[in-house]
Amino acid sequence: MRSEKEKMLAGELYLASDPELVAARTRAKRLLHRLNVTEYLLTDAARAIVAELLPNVGQNFYIEPPFHCDYGSHIHCGNNVYFNVNCVVLDVASVTIGSNVLFGPGVQLYAATHPLDAVVRRTVELGQPITIGDDCWLGGGAIVCPGVTIGNGCVIGAGSVVTKDVPAYSLAVGNPARVIKDLSV
Repeated sequence: MRSEKEKMLAGELYLASDPELVAARTRAKRLLHRLNVTEYLLTDAARAIVAELLPNVGQNFYIEPPFHCDYGSHIHCGNNVYFNVNCVVLDVASVTIGSNVLFGPGVQLYAATHPLDAVVRRTVELGQPITIGDDCWLGGGAIVCPGVTIGNGCVIGAGSVVTKDVPAYSLAVGNPARVIKDLSV
């Protein structure tokens, strides 16, 4: 029989109240509290907090607090990733971010979702992975919904709500976000 964590990571219905998941979220919240009250993030102590919270990130990873996530361990990043203030990553499923990616203030990545059926929604949740390619820039306040893939070299306009995949080298803006320009030329 599969654990609730295994179901969660597989994108299946799972019980968020499972003790293993509650303990993992509590651990993340404690680390986030320490990170978010740290005055200067380029210290060894701050780097140690980030390494414990986010063990799957590359070199030159930087967060401008405050930052929020569900688990941290399901966030995978390449090198040179920057999160500006007030970013949120709901990582109940894998959130994969390439290298050289910039997140403006208040960007939110929602791998978490809920069943549409109200009765089912009372007890279980689910998630879908998010993938963001290399060399992307997500403007302030952008929201990326569950299951979305953003290709390499994309720019997502400030305040955009990305509900569908965005092809590589595209400028996407609006709610819902629509591709308005090919950046490959």
